[in-house]
Amino acid sequence: MRTALWQSGFRPFFLGGALYGPLLIALWYGARLGLWTLAGGALALPLAHAHELLFGFAVAIVCGVLLTALPSWSGARELRGAPLALLAGLWLAGRAAFLLLGRLPLALAALIDCALLPVLGALLLPTLGGARWRLFFWTLPPLVGLAGANIAFYFAAARGSGDGMRWAVELGIDALAFLYSLYGGLLTPAFTRSYLRARGERAAAILVPLEYATALAMVAFAAADLLGAAPGWVAGTALGVCALHVWRCARWRGWRTAAEPLLWTLHLGYAWFILALALRGAAALGAAVPADAWIHAFTVGALGLTMASLMTRVALRHTGRALRVHPAMHIAYLAVLAAALLRLGYAERAFGEAAVLSSALLWGGTFLAYAALYGPMLVAPSLPRPAP
Repeated sequence: MRTALWQSGFRPFFLGGALYGPLLIALWYGARLGLWTLAGGALALPLAHAHELLFGFAVAIVCGVLLTALPSWSGARELRGAPLALLAGLWLAGRAAFLLLGRLPLALAALIDCALLPVLGALLLPTLGGARWRLFFWTLPPLVGLAGANIAFYFAAARGSGDGMRWAVELGIDALAFLYSLYGGLLTPAFTRSYLRARGERAAAILVPLEYATALAMVAFAAADLLGAAPGWVAGTALGVCALHVWRCARWRGWRTAAEPLLWTLHLGYAWFILALALRGAAALGAAVPADAWIHAFTVGALGLTMASLMTRVALRHTGRALRVHPAMHIAYLAVLAAALLRLGYAERAFGEAAVLSSALLWGGTFLAYAALYGPMLVAPSLPRPAP
């Protein structure tokens, strides 16, 4: 397979995710209005929506990032050709199986949809041996968590357990939050250091003990959250890891990157992640904050901004183009920010139903804009890479 689409992992997964995310939003909102059903009506709409945003859209972007970042940092050869097409095919088959749940046997849909992440982990494992830091081995546990969460979701669906499916989604979100913490804490400061040093400014090196402390604190938070610990434990772990992230983020001096859209978006996305953890801690302490507000702050705000930014950077850099953001993407980044504010406002009951629709349109529009602007680059051969 010599087609450009199969020459690097980010190409099919970023394109697929950028197209599927908005489609999923449209399917969800139409089902919310009663125009049709999502997943054949086999599951409650909020659960079907959450599953596909997590295991459909988000996992596609995770695949694209991992398949690109790990070889770059370890020196291993990128996955391409038939193995990459197999992975992309597994992702696409999983989306079709889930959306056809009303027509396919649940066991068959589960078998198809749960195949991607174990295969991804097996293919990524050889690339970890040459990674620059042992921290990259922390990639595997959250991938196992994501895979296990998807399996647990289908087992709960087979039992008709709404609580079980919700717990499985929460497990997947906590695993995704760990991955975000890991890669956000490695890629964002790395890009920022290059930017600051090119301007003759001071840039902090990675502080390995802080990275390990943050990783362990994320595990403690996830354990308290998932195992139904007492509110004090949940609040303590959430606010404790929040404080570590504030320390981590302050060292990066992100306020010095306001002129660079591919950096301020990453730092602002990370600030939304810190806000999400703070909201979880506040909710556990009994503040007037819905328990799931942190999920919207994380998924729409932190992930939305960070994914849109990373997808742009990777598409430009790894297809041989200069890191100059199209003016329309500047607007798209602001649209993601507005979508997050509106969705969080709705979760806090400050806004009405119009906020949900506006948030959905802004968020979906961002990734449609990405597909329109950068999709042609993803399917075309790379240009000669510009000098750093």
